[in-house]
Amino acid sequence: MNRRVLLQTCATLALTPLAGSLWAAPASNTRLLLVFLRGGYDAANLLVPTSSPFYYEARPTIAVARPGTEPNSALALDGDWGLHPALRDSVYPLFTKGQAAFVPFAGTGDTSRSHFETQDSIELGQPLERSRNYRSGFLNRLAATLGDGGAMSFTDQLPLILQGDLMVPNTALRSLAKPSLDARQSRLIASMYQGTTLAPQVTEGFVVRDDVMREMASEMDAANRNAVSAKGFALEARRIARLMKDKYRIGFVDVGGWDTHVGEGGATGYLAGRLDELGRGLAAFATEMGAEWRDTVTIVVSEFGRTLRENGNRGTDHGHGTVYWLLGGAVRGGKILGEQTRIDPASLFQNRDFPVLNEYRAILGGLFARLYGLNAGQIDRIFPGAKGREMGLV
Repeated sequence: MNRRVLLQTCATLALTPLAGSLWAAPASNTRLLLVFLRGGYDAANLLVPTSSPFYYEARPTIAVARPGTEPNSALALDGDWGLHPALRDSVYPLFTKGQAAFVPFAGTGDTSRSHFETQDSIELGQPLERSRNYRSGFLNRLAATLGDGGAMSFTDQLPLILQGDLMVPNTALRSLAKPSLDARQSRLIASMYQGTTLAPQVTEGFVVRDDVMREMASEMDAANRNAVSAKGFALEARRIARLMKDKYRIGFVDVGGWDTHVGEGGATGYLAGRLDELGRGLAAFATEMGAEWRDTVTIVVSEFGRTLRENGNRGTDHGHGTVYWLLGGAVRGGKILGEQTRIDPASLFQNRDFPVLNEYRAILGGLFARLYGLNAGQIDRIFPGAKGREMGLV
């Protein structure tokens, strides 16, 4: 029996009176890894709206160039979207093979723009308008619904998303990142310009950067919630894959360092470095999964996106809508999926952010229904009050 027939059979059985965790068993070979980018990554420089003149007007110093022959140009995905060039050798090949897809304008109805509140909202997966149970995360409810108990959190502490009735273990990953430009390097660069007409601007630039970075450091650390760095994830992704191949069917890992208020960069720079590390980690995970990759779905999410317009510090501030990634041999990739809109001032949420047109509980509810053959009642248990939306993701 091939996988498509198997899924159709599971979906049919889920409509019978016996539907429940009993019928999750046929889909138990599916591996699901959820990667949470803590800090609100800049989705507009990951999935670049290359057909939008407004994007380039709004980002005079950090925009990624339209697809072209230059190595720092965006990688064309279709007529409207391009991919950040830092992912040329990692995620882009998966997209061209039909094993990666992106959902822009994704996110939650939470408009607080608070790292903590929005992260909690997403991890709980509960309606915003009701009182919430802070001891019940949606991945725990998914694992309990499937009934096999094969979940693992690759984190220092058990995150909210995996807390609940089902006992879920966690294991820490090593965090091996260091600053991309330390104080000694800054002094060296400044000395290179000493005695030139650019010396005052260079010196002032480093002073301003250091002042702002000190101001923002505490917020960045808090937003990360002890998540592993992108570099740490790149180094540990193969270990995650080996554990998931051998034992665990549901995995969670969070990756910090995405709160880019200052010095974000465009095709190169801080964000590009983090995307490169993340992409290499995801590609390593895919390689290490081997034959099991064909039954794997990796989801990359973040609490929110960033402002479309760059700020005065050549960075971006807290936003709203973001872009979700889906990767895996089980993914119907090579596409930009979900509801979309033209990117111009009229379409911005509160005249600053991407709107949320693809609500995350509907996206994931539809994905879980398709992936595991779950019925409407089971999806309501995982995402109370939400209706799964079929988007052709798998």
